[in-house]
Amino acid sequence: MKRRSFIQKTALTGGAFSLGGAFSYASNETLPMKHQFNLKYAPHLGMFKHHVGEDPIDQLNFMADQGFTAFEDNGMMKRDVAVQEKMAKTMQDRGIEMGVFVVDKGGNMANTLAAGKQEYIDIFLDGCKRAVEVAKRVNAKWMTVVPGGFERKLPIGVQDANVIEALKRGAEIFEPHGLIMVLEPLSDSPDLYLQNSDQTYMICKGVDSPSCKILYDIYHLQKTEGHLIHNMGLTWDEIAYIQIGDNPGRKEPTTGEINYKNVFKWIHEKGFTGILGMEHGNSKEGKEGEQAVIDAYKHVDNFM
Repeated sequence: MKRRSFIQKTALTGGAFSLGGAFSYASNETLPMKHQFNLKYAPHLGMFKHHVGEDPIDQLNFMADQGFTAFEDNGMMKRDVAVQEKMAKTMQDRGIEMGVFVVDKGGNMANTLAAGKQEYIDIFLDGCKRAVEVAKRVNAKWMTVVPGGFERKLPIGVQDANVIEALKRGAEIFEPHGLIMVLEPLSDSPDLYLQNSDQTYMICKGVDSPSCKILYDIYHLQKTEGHLIHNMGLTWDEIAYIQIGDNPGRKEPTTGEINYKNVFKWIHEKGFTGILGMEHGNSKEGKEGEQAVIDAYKHVDNFM
């Protein structure tokens, strides 16, 4: 087996990645001139694997060659330290800003902070402490936090207070390092505690910390409440991070009902300099589908 094939086939086995090297993706191949995007759209690993394979370094180089200036990786905390360091160096060399990774607290529905149980809080705070070390290693600023499910036996006001108190503890860990946990309201299940932007806004105001802000996921919030521009405007002073996905389908912009060109124009006019994570799948398979994603972003970014 050729070494290049071996590297690609074993890049993601048992949590270990290939670290690139002499056989990694050659970013100086003949490529179109990189696109100059108006906003910092952040792809994730796997989005362009049919172009360059599974190696994370090759994928990062490909993203940079296409003009993307940011990257996000929900699973960064679970990657080997050597892989994290290699990815961080590649991002630094290629001018890519690190976006969110998820604080490891046991899954979206697990260890709900709404319950107020010390064992759940301890798991959350341990994840926050470990996240600080990962953030330093990969030059990250934002980390996603999902508080968990409802605690149905408790009044909603008590649940709100429990979540706020737990998040205050987490903010105390992040604040000295200038890091920000971003709370993500989700539409995946009616059992999830955090679902709407106004609710998340209230929680952030209650925590009252620069280290606790909103992750406004446009796909999820289109499903739960709609009125995207209006609701973003109402909660704008607490929004620190944005994620993307069209609805229905959670694929790239232009495949669903959301007028992303207008939404992105509004975000740009608000002076947003943060990252917009491309947390969605590809609507088509193979290289054709990957190119369709790139072309879609060029189209909706053309709002000037």
